[in-house]
Amino acid sequence: MLTGLIVACSPPVNSQIEPTTLNSRYTEEQPALSGNGRFLAFVSNRGGTRQILMYDLQQQQLVDLPSLNRRNAIAESPSLSYTGRYIAYIANERGTPVIELYDQATQRSQILPLGYRRGVRNPSISPDGRTIVFETSRRGQWDIEVLDRGFDVELDIPDGSPVSQE
Repeated sequence: MLTGLIVACSPPVNSQIEPTTLNSRYTEEQPALSGNGRFLAFVSNRGGTRQILMYDLQQQQLVDLPSLNRRNAIAESPSLSYTGRYIAYIANERGTPVIELYDQATQRSQILPLGYRRGVRNPSISPDGRTIVFETSRRGQWDIEVLDRGFDVELDIPDGSPVSQE
């Protein structure tokens, strides 16, 4: 596995780096690995803007994420659910950071309703995609908050896995 990862990260010898490779001549940072170890999300400034990209380590290619990155928002701090279906991240638009959730199944992002306009950072999503933890400065200092998306969300679980009813 480690050898495959090293090969996936190494640029081709005597070749121009293609846009579908993991590393490029641009800055790539803030990596996040899916729970099953197949997908890697990261922040890149390819194309002149900070955006979140996802790389399939098995297929060794970038994954298309329509509607994830917006022109007027800076995306950062990605976190992936078990199979990479859900991506929790920070979108900073006009100086106001918000936590957004991208669903690959619907190819849509939504701003998570937190009920306040204070600083948020470093979201982390649970493997099943139901819970998101993050840091907030709502009380004037950095604290940790937990957001439970509820019982009615479609969970990110491997095919055939039993779902526990709580």
